[in-house]
Amino acid sequence: MMRNPEQTIGNLIDKQGVAFIASVDGDGFPNMKAMLPPRKREGVREFWFTTNTSSMRVAQYRENPNASIYFYDKRFFRGVQLIGAMEVLADTFTKELIWRDGDTQYYPGGVTDPDYCVLKFIARKGRYYSNFKSEDFEV
Repeated sequence: MMRNPEQTIGNLIDKQGVAFIASVDGDGFPNMKAMLPPRKREGVREFWFTTNTSSMRVAQYRENPNASIYFYDKRFFRGVQLIGAMEVLADTFTKELIWRDGDTQYYPGGVTDPDYCVLKFIARKGRYYSNFKSEDFEV
């Protein structure tokens, strides 16, 4: 059993250059996508990502907010899956909170670009894999 799940899992997440997010399509099948790491996180419960409002993933989350995110540490062959719900946020406060210099590369209209939005994931539970063992946990 993990001694300090929040610290163990948080350290794993913070060291990864890629996050995998999953949505559910209209036929009920999971759709997985690699993303840049979250722009912000609070513990292992809340994560914020940037994306295009026009993306397929945003349409899927608006239709069905069930989601999961996964972080994988290739070096030590360990990972964590978090299961929860994804919100699509386009309010000015949240967009400004997550905005970074250089984001105009993806969103030429700046922080007010209508094709720029924020995905906020809220975890309910998770599963951690390390040392050939898995462990479920509540968030």
